[in-house]
Order: sequence, then structure tokens, then C-alpha cells
Amino acid sequence: MINPMQQVVIAVRKRDSEAVITALQDAGVLHLRPITGGPLGTGSLAGQDAQSRREDERLLARAESTIAELGAYRPAPAPLPAQGEWESVVEGAATPVSALARQRQELQADLDAEGAYGDAVRALARLAGGLDRSRRLSVVPFVLQPSDNLAELGAALDAALPQRYALATEAVGQNRVGLVAALRSERDAVRSALSRVRLGELRLPGRFDGMALSEAAAAMEQIRQHGADRQRALGEQREALARTHGPALYAVRDALKDRVAIHDVRAVSARGKYSLAMQGYLPADRVPALSAALGGFGDAVSYELHPVDEHHGETVPVQLKNNSYVRPFQVVMGLMSLPKYGTFDPTWVIAVFFPLFFGIIIADIGYGLLFALFGLWLRGKAQRNEGWDLSFFGAYVPPATLRDLSFVTLVMSAWSIVWGFLTGEFFGTLLEHLHVFYINPELLNNLWGWTGIRYPEEEAHSGLIPILFPRLETGYFSNVALVFALLFGILQVLWGWGIRIRQGLKHRDSVHVWEGLALFGGVGALILMAFATRAGKDFSEFTNFANPLILLMYVGFALFLIGWLRVIKHYPLLPIELLSQGGAVVSYARIFAVGLVSAILAKLCTDLGWSLYENIGFLGIIIGILLGAVLHFFVLALTLIGHIIQPLRLHMVEFLNPTGFNAETSPAYNPLRRLSPAASGQAK
Repeated sequence: MINPMQQVVIAVRKRDSEAVITALQDAGVLHLRPITGGPLGTGSLAGQDAQSRREDERLLARAESTIAELGAYRPAPAPLPAQGEWESVVEGAATPVSALARQRQELQADLDAEGAYGDAVRALARLAGGLDRSRRLSVVPFVLQPSDNLAELGAALDAALPQRYALATEAVGQNRVGLVAALRSERDAVRSALSRVRLGELRLPGRFDGMALSEAAAAMEQIRQHGADRQRALGEQREALARTHGPALYAVRDALKDRVAIHDVRAVSARGKYSLAMQGYLPADRVPALSAALGGFGDAVSYELHPVDEHHGETVPVQLKNNSYVRPFQVVMGLMSLPKYGTFDPTWVIAVFFPLFFGIIIADIGYGLLFALFGLWLRGKAQRNEGWDLSFFGAYVPPATLRDLSFVTLVMSAWSIVWGFLTGEFFGTLLEHLHVFYINPELLNNLWGWTGIRYPEEEAHSGLIPILFPRLETGYFSNVALVFALLFGILQVLWGWGIRIRQGLKHRDSVHVWEGLALFGGVGALILMAFATRAGKDFSEFTNFANPLILLMYVGFALFLIGWLRVIKHYPLLPIELLSQGGAVVSYARIFAVGLVSAILAKLCTDLGWSLYENIGFLGIIIGILLGAVLHFFVLALTLIGHIIQPLRLHMVEFLNPTGFNAETSPAYNPLRRLSPAASGQAK
């Protein structure tokens, strides 16, 4: 659910504003909203306030860049130095860290140059044989690609410098390097000859440019031999600096962020000569915390609270408040925008149906157990307060998020195992081969005979646990499984339009009310028509008014027509939207289709391994287990994203689009908070 908010306006004497803002940081409950217009000054700070802000921001930027250069993770909390020492703390760390960073950058540039040019430069130095240090001669190095023709270069040089040059080449890897020696005065003629055959003089990067080849080769050889050791030594120096300066630097950085936040609060407030006014929002259950924070200032602070108007909630922040089961699924909601304040929070719907849909699609005990092991692994990392470094994706998952992900994964695995028992699947049909699960025709006919299906075989089956939902029996059970999946679509699509009607009534929006009524009735009519005519097989039912489904169908179409006429100015193409919503119901067939494909692939993997056992014997058991495990791994790896994306898509698009969730949003509740310790000695 969406946590109810209160709007607050705070007025304070200007000389007490810093102390009041600091108290609000300590409370950590007020989400500020800028004040614009009015008789008091708003917007950018001026005068001494602006100068103070610039100084704090400059020092903060210096601290941030130094921390970035150190590359250190946050150390254990350290005491905050006195405010007068902050600049000396930052500069005391920044000076050696900057010098070390320059050394590391220069060394890295040398290592990169040696890696790219080292072999070529050493070969060229051998070819030059000391001519690169001659005062009268000049050498021009170049690189030949496999497609370049050396004869063309020789012809160009003969034309430009007949009998006045020397050319030598040597293979280096897949390419060749070479150099041309000529009189120093004719160096430009050599370059011109190279350009005529689409070659250029080899220029070395950085400090190696301008060095003689022998000098560059010697320098690169030194880098090759000692560069890694030097890099390691610089890394150790960096770690030592991080240990020495990191704790105090982080403490000062956090305190500076708090001071900059104070300037930010002033900038979004209304300011007079002697007073300052702020406005914002806070959850209704956090009002006591605000009162406690401001109560100590007595008459120096005045504030007023009143409930938020849900009908104009575009700027009201949203904080989701759910029970212990639903709350972890807010990590799934993080993939979507927040709901608009005063509307519908779908988190609990996702908490119920998302893992259920996933379980129906997977429906395999073995796969469910694998997900359970993964969920327990995530929980173990979270309990040890470890994050998950996904550097391959450029991401880091903190322990709190891992805790939520582990819960969501375990619920998904539980539903997969439950549905695995219903479908009789354990890594496909492995337990069916072992006669643990089996088909009981009499039981299936009693259970599903009301749908009109009958198990087609009379052969005997044996086992321990009967299969109750045999989705792999596609010859006769596919229609039942398909309609079962579509029932979820009927429920969620109609539910979505019901929410639209409810929200329209709540906000007194007649357009959305009639739009919702029209499409609720129209979609319901299409569903009733499909059932009454047996999916279009018997259109004579249209005149069978003794059938209550037909009567309700006509009522639904009448409701659609009335609703469309009421909103035709706003939604002239509503009949096309009706067809689209009918397609949204059919989209829930993905639950059946994707799950069936997964089950068939798992069955093929297991059946292949089992056939090896039946044909080869004991050796076939070993080969079958290994081959089956590998195939199951690849099938699960290749299809897993789809198994997760499909249930998410059904919620994000088919269910939430009718509610209007995807059309409107509100900002996230982001209260003013302190980063540094409360007893930080902020200046008053």
C-alpha cells in the first residue's frame, strides 16, 4: 500500500535556520519541495550564503575526487575532526594521492605503450643498428600490414631517392616492421614516398615520441622487466594512503555533504531578511519524529501540518508500506515506476501472482530445488553482510537487496516445487521413468472429465504419486491447460479495468469511469462470447436467449457502447482498444505455451539420458547422467530469462495498463538525512 502523507510548512528565524535544518537532518523524515514565487526570495543563494556554498562545494569536490583516486571502500567510522581542520585533512590527503595518481597514470601509459609497440620498437632498433643516433642520417620507421606490397614501396623510393636510401624489414607477429635510412636532409622525401603507397611513419606515443629507436627500445625493455613490480609497489602505496587518510577523509566528506545539503535546503526555501520558510511532505506515522525534532526550538520555529490532497498528488512523494511478505517484492517493483500518490499500489498483486506464474511455467521439482539452493546462497551472503559484485554487468548488489532477492527466489522455488508435484516433473520425466509419478486414467477422468476430455488409453500405469496436471499429455490435455492459463488473463484484465473504475470514482473523473465501464463490459462480453460459442464454433448461440452467458454478453456490449458514446470525444478509437484488450487476455496463454516448451525440452533431455541407459547399460547410466545434466543446465540457462520476463510482462503491460499505472507516477519519498554522526560539531 501507499503510505499516507502529510504536508508541512515550516517557518523559522533566519539566524536559527542552520540549527533547524540540522535538526531536520537528524530526524530524517522531511521530503522537501521547492517554494517558487511569492513575496520572499527563492532560487539561487546570493551574497555570503553563495560564497559559503561555493567554498563547501569546492572542498567537497576535492574530497570526492581524492576518495575516487584512492579507490577505497568505506572504512570503519572515524571521529570527525574539528571544522577548522577539514581543509587541512582534505589537502593533506589530496596532495600525496594526486602525486601518486599521476605516477600510476604515467606508468599505465608506459605499460600500454610497451604492450602495443614494444616488440615492434625492439625489432626496429635491431634494424637501425645504431643509425638512429647518426647526425648525418635519419631513419623513418613504418609498419606493413599483410595486405601491403613492399615492392610498391621500393618503387616509390627508387623514384624519389635513386640509390640514396637503404630499406630493411623484419616480421613482428602477423605484421612486418621496417625502416628507411636516408640523409637527414631527405627525410621529407622518404615520408612522401611512404604516403604515396598509403603508408605512414610510425610515431610512438607519449614520452617515447622523439626518442631514438635504441633509446625507446631500452626504455620499453625496462618497462617490460620492471613495470609490473613498479605497478604493484604503487598499488601498495595507494592502499597505505587509503588506510592512513581514508577514515578521516570519509568523515569529512560526509560532514561536507551535510553542509552542502543545508545550502540546498536554503536554496529551495523562501527567504526574507529575517526569516526562512520551507515546505515538504512526510509520512503520517513520522509526524511525532518531526515534532520531536522541532519541539526544542520553542517559539523560534512555527510549523503547520495538514493532510495531502490526493486529487492533486503529482508532486506528492510516494513511500510504499507493505507487510513482511509483500515488502521484499518491492525489489521487483523497482523495475517499474512508482505509482501516483493516491492511486493503486500493485506490489501485493505481484507478490501473489508473479511467483505463482513462474511456478506454473517451471513446474519442475528439480528446477525448483536448484532455485531454492540459489535463494539460500543469496540469503547466506546477505546474512554475512556481503554484497554481490556483478562487475561483468557493471553492477553491485548490496546485502539488503540480496536479502529481498533471496526471499523472492525462495517463494518462486516453492511454487515451482508445488507445481512440479502436480505435473509429476523432476528434471523432466526422470521420476516418471522411475515410477515415482504415474498417470492414473481413472483419477484424471474423474478430476477433469467435466471439461469434456477423456484419457485416451486404457493401458495400466503404476507408481507412487498420481499426476494431477499432466501438461505433457498434449494429445488430450492441452486445451485444459490453455484455458487454465487464460483464466488468469480473464481475472487480471477485468480486475485492471475494475481498478480504473474505482480510481475514477475516487478522483471524480467521469472520463476514466466511463472508459473503465466500457472496456470492462466489452472485454467481459468478448470472454462470454468465446465461452458461449465454444471459441467461435457455434455462432447459432447468438440467438439462444435461454443461455445466461448470451444475455450477459449483450449486457456487456451495451455497457461498452454506452461508455464509448460518453467518452467518444476523448477516445474515438475505443473499439480498437477493445480488440487490443481481448488480445491482452489471450496473452496469458504465454503461461501455458512457455511452460509447455520448457517441459518438453526438459523431457527430451531426460529421455535422451534414459535411452542411453536402456541401450548401453551401466556405462549408459554414467553417460546419461552426465549428458542429461549438461543439457538441463543449457536448457535452463537459455530459457530462464524468458521464464522470468513473461510473468513480469503480463503484470507490467496486460494488468497494469488498464489501471493507468503506466501513465502516471510520483517522485520517490527521499527525506533530508544526515550522513555524518549527529554529534559532529556542525557550526551553529
